[in-house]
Amino acid sequence: MVLNCKHMWGQISNYIEGDVDPGLREAIEKHLAHCRHCAAVLDSTRNILVLIADDRTFELPVGYSGRLHARLREEIASRE
Repeated sequence: MVLNCKHMWGQISNYIEGDVDPGLREAIEKHLAHCRHCAAVLDSTRNILVLIADDRTFELPVGYSGRLHARLREEIASRE
């Protein structure tokens, strides 16, 4: 199985949670070994989870979620 970035991004949460079958896990790890961009997205996602789990809270800037989703759509479109 060969994954592209779009498929990879759709599986990041499942991968972090260990909720992927062994074949998919192997494909994800192969992709991560060769794609610095997806490896950075994975690291960033893990960092966000650590921050969210922290007892201290902080407010995200207004519009952050919309800008994040727009940026991800741009990245996906540029790789297709």
